Amino acid sequence: MTNDWRTDRIGSALRGENPTVLRRLSAGFAAIGDVQFLPGYSVLLAGDPRVERLSDLPKAERLAFLSDMDVLGEAVERACRRLDPEFRRVNLEILGNTDGFLHAHVWPRYAWEPADLVRMPVWLHPRDNWTDERYALAPRHDTLRATLTDELDRLTAQH
Repeated sequence: MTNDWRTDRIGSALRGENPTVLRRLSAGFAAIGDVQFLPGYSVLLAGDPRVERLSDLPKAERLAFLSDMDVLGEAVERACRRLDPEFRRVNLEILGNTDGFLHAHVWPRYAWEPADLVRMPVWLHPRDNWTDERYALAPRHDTLRATLTDELDRLTAQH
């Protein structure tokens, strides 16, 4: 497998080739983020790469996507709370300005973030955080990945 999955995140998830996928949900894929400067950062990918925005989906599928976003958000919250006592909250975002496919960001937030950023949008963190190898998803995140998957399994078993 090469990094080609990065250019087709949803198609590679559908083919079982996207290594960031944690599990398939009803309307998409829960995936751990490529960067982990805020440990637990995850993304919900729509189940169809042709869908560009939430409003492209019929109402029932739209609600299913939002329900999956809720499940992933709660899984991130539970996992991060288990792993870091300084976990504060989760931020949920559907932006779509950079990548032209429907996806939602799930950002855990922590008390240990720099004082000038702790209450600000994640996007104000230094730009280098997205490319710094210190934060790149790696085997050192296996425990985090397993904890996220465990929480997703617990939550989806309840539904």
